[in-house]
Amino acid sequence: VDGYSFAEVLLCFAVVLMSFSFTECFARGFDVFPRLIRTGELDRILVRPRGVVFQVLTSTMEFTRFGRFFQALLVMIYAIPASGVVWTWDKIFTLCMMFLGGVAVFAGLFVLYAAFSFFTIDGLEFMNIFTDGSREFGKYPLSIYGEGVLKLLTYVIPIALFQYYPFLYLIGCTQNRWMMVLPLLGWLFLIPCYGFFRLGLSRYQSTGS
Repeated sequence: VDGYSFAEVLLCFAVVLMSFSFTECFARGFDVFPRLIRTGELDRILVRPRGVVFQVLTSTMEFTRFGRFFQALLVMIYAIPASGVVWTWDKIFTLCMMFLGGVAVFAGLFVLYAAFSFFTIDGLEFMNIFTDGSREFGKYPLSIYGEGVLKLLTYVIPIALFQYYPFLYLIGCTQNRWMMVLPLLGWLFLIPCYGFFRLGLSRYQSTGS
């Protein structure tokens, strides 16, 4: 596909699916956050001494989602030797950074989805374009979708920061070592997402449920 081998595409896909599945297991509370508002459960959370984020994270943990994580792991086990990558320390480090960066970006998207719920009460289905949609887009290197989509997923929803650019270094298409640490910028994406969540929380009014 667009010059990438089958094993390389599988490697790219496995990283995205692993990151998404892992995040979905532990950040599921933000994915069902509109329900907490509608049922009044959020009011109960707010009067407890623990932090809101901690309580939302622990309110729903779906370990059944690990099935998809293990599926991605099996794909990864096949793709690592088949991809032809020479696994030196920097390539192993890059692969680990891709996974961690993906967890941060997907967690930010879940938090952003929850933040919108403060203003709409119900969840916004269009956010699935960025959560589930990013997982689907991540099945292939993002460059195959065109320059416009690549820029969108670099500067707006930073999927490419952990999926595409480090992947190019991984398979030897670039020797720029900055690509190794580029996924760490995904953690910066959490800052505006959390800030928007705090803004919504400051304006929250009970639904009276």
